[in-house]
Amino acid sequence: MAAILIIASCSTSRITQSWKDSDTSAIKYSKILVLGLINDTTGMLREQMEAHIASDLKDLGYNAVCSCDEFSPKAFDKMNEQQALDKLTSSGVDAVLTIVLFNKTKEKYYVPSRMRFSPYDTYHNQFWGYYRTMYNRVYTPGYLVEDTKYFWESNFYELGDKKLIYSAKSQSFNPGNEQALGHEYGKMIIKDMVKKEVLETHRKK
Repeated sequence: MAAILIIASCSTSRITQSWKDSDTSAIKYSKILVLGLINDTTGMLREQMEAHIASDLKDLGYNAVCSCDEFSPKAFDKMNEQQALDKLTSSGVDAVLTIVLFNKTKEKYYVPSRMRFSPYDTYHNQFWGYYRTMYNRVYTPGYLVEDTKYFWESNFYELGDKKLIYSAKSQSFNPGNEQALGHEYGKMIIKDMVKKEVLETHRKK
């Protein structure tokens, strides 16, 4: 019976597409809200994603807060647009960075234990060489690998002009845990926002 192996490798995240409004320059926002729209049963993933991005923003000198600290997950459910904006601006928020988990997929596949390639003519011409090579490949137990992929989108909105000024789509592959995923994702997104001059680079003194 084949053994089952679940690989928990280091997370690998990458941005597949990002965009910035060409008419926008980096400015100093008064308060940035990091808002996760992530449907996980425990809430841990949402909290980790928000907390790490907020921390990375603070490292740049911004006043950033997590929605899980400021508002409940359904705080805006029964509000219209103006009511939601009033609630945010009354809290001093003038920009929102969203984190949306579009999809999470898991895929298992079988990996044979013997993956070595032998040149065709070294074993095919003689029965015993062929038999032993094929026997080992067919009957030696392999294992199952499970891959997990996350598909994300992050948008940055300026509330004063009700304007989208940055958007990025990204993927994460086999994260070790929620904390590792949040840390890597936050660094990646904030670095891209600085590179595109959405955020200022000075640090808090």
